[in-house]
Amino acid sequence: MAKESKKLPYTAVSLFAGAGGLDLGFERQGFKTIWANDSDEDACATHRLWSDAEVVCEKIEKIDFNTIPESDAIFGGFPCQGFSLSGPRKIDDSRNTLYKYFVKLVEEKQPYVLVAENVKGLLTLGDGAIFEAIVADFESKGYKIFPQLLNASDYGVPQDRERVILVGFRKDLHVEKFDFPEPLPQKVSIYDALKDMPEPLPEEVCDAPYSSRFMSRNRKRDWNQVSYTIPAMAKQVPLHPSSPNMVKLGKDLWKFGDNGVTRRFSWREAAVIQTFPPDFEFVGDLTSKYKQIGNAVPVKLAEAVASKVFEKLNECLRQNNNEELEQAVV
Repeated sequence: MAKESKKLPYTAVSLFAGAGGLDLGFERQGFKTIWANDSDEDACATHRLWSDAEVVCEKIEKIDFNTIPESDAIFGGFPCQGFSLSGPRKIDDSRNTLYKYFVKLVEEKQPYVLVAENVKGLLTLGDGAIFEAIVADFESKGYKIFPQLLNASDYGVPQDRERVILVGFRKDLHVEKFDFPEPLPQKVSIYDALKDMPEPLPEEVCDAPYSSRFMSRNRKRDWNQVSYTIPAMAKQVPLHPSSPNMVKLGKDLWKFGDNGVTRRFSWREAAVIQTFPPDFEFVGDLTSKYKQIGNAVPVKLAEAVASKVFEKLNECLRQNNNEELEQAVV
């Protein structure tokens, strides 16, 4: 007799969840996060504002995996600071090993599918050896891994943001091919995203001094373009399009234009560029809000990936049920 069809939505456990950009995107496409974890107290509090998942605020290495529920999927945007191209890249950075807890949980719980996200720099750290080791670790636990570099701007996100996405299906599902979402025909511009946004309050905008690092390159794009990447550090957030153009003085040296007022995106504008809903609230002070926003997976990028994962998972489970039914009849 065939197994009963899986009741939707699919359940999910989310590691390194932050404010929940990845989770929110997947929830819009047939997945329900039932348990989430992060070590940032403000991010956990933000997650609790919009989801009804059990959110455990603790370092992953201190959590008893027996307390984590079984689920159909496990997500994780594991910490990327050690991999990032925007800062120092160290092969022996301790944060580079946190993904191993993700691997361990996948091994113990054996969900149907896993989805991991990280920065583009992961592909080239250690001449690609780190990336290959991560893929091999997941595959050794019984999963077929499909990696792809995606730019969020191709999926309705008004921002250039290249990220590595790993989708893994349990090998007994016999998935030999997985198609990532096709880019949308048109990009969403900064104007499209922010045209209805009110002028921010002064306390919503980081007004810290501009560092030499900030002044080392152009930080402004026009209304009809997509934004530069929204980072986690408030001081490095790009300039609002109303700011005067930056002027190049020499190699790695720019200055602000003279006509107009120069300001960064407000935290609310940065959140909308990350495709969080305009009324989405973040817990914490200004620095913390920018950090949570910059660390998040853009909601619409997550949603695009989730739609394909949902489609493939439905296909696999339906096929497996049909095969079992045929065997039972025989």
